[in-house]
Amino acid sequence: MKIAISGKGGVGKTTLAGTLARLFARDGYNVLAVDVDPSMNLGSALGIKQLPKPVTEHKDLVQERAGMPMGMFKMNPKVDDVVQMCGCTGPDNVKLVVMGTIDSGGSGCMCPANAFAKALIRHVITREKDLVILDMEAGIEHLGRATARGVDAMIAVVEPGMRSIETVERIMQLGKEIGITRYFAVINKADNPGPVAEKMAQMGISVLGTIPFDKCLVEADLAGVPPIDANCPAVDAIKKIKDKLEEMFGEKEAKQA
Repeated sequence: MKIAISGKGGVGKTTLAGTLARLFARDGYNVLAVDVDPSMNLGSALGIKQLPKPVTEHKDLVQERAGMPMGMFKMNPKVDDVVQMCGCTGPDNVKLVVMGTIDSGGSGCMCPANAFAKALIRHVITREKDLVILDMEAGIEHLGRATARGVDAMIAVVEPGMRSIETVERIMQLGKEIGITRYFAVINKADNPGPVAEKMAQMGISVLGTIPFDKCLVEADLAGVPPIDANCPAVDAIKKIKDKLEEMFGEKEAKQA
């Protein structure tokens, strides 16, 4: 199963991504978590203190695999061994790869690091056999047509508020342009999810579940402790989302076969 999680900054997508990764791993899945967000906070949500060096900062490797003379670069560099070379393993044996920043000056740069990072994302979505969870930035520019059909669930985390809802709408519009047709939402920080759920229904987006506002999540974040290790009540809601994903994509049966 390949899960991409996006949403406006601060809505809790990294908390959801990290907690889902740990929950799936505790159930026996081989989980690869990929931090595609330039803020690079997924490691903290997983409980990894010493983050691996971002892929795009492995300059010698990037130049060796993607660089060419005269400023040219390879669009499809070799990346099948990068997860082992650049990743690390954290609690519950979750593997983490941090992409790093691949854009320059606020716009997508056409450069070896960009080509290398995008090739790695294509690889983990289309070829990795493990369960892959990608913590995206607010946009989905890192996904292209070659990878869109490999994503089983594009999950947008949304909180009460029009800016958050408008971000989900933008994500859906961008996704349609590259052929993504499967969208889901998780409503966060909502004691009354009804109004947000209604907006999602109007967009044709199914709601996987709701995570109520949980002060424990704030306290755990300030303490640098993953929610799953802090035994936050919100983790129970995320577990229900995890179980629903398993049922939807038949992973439970496949794992037991």
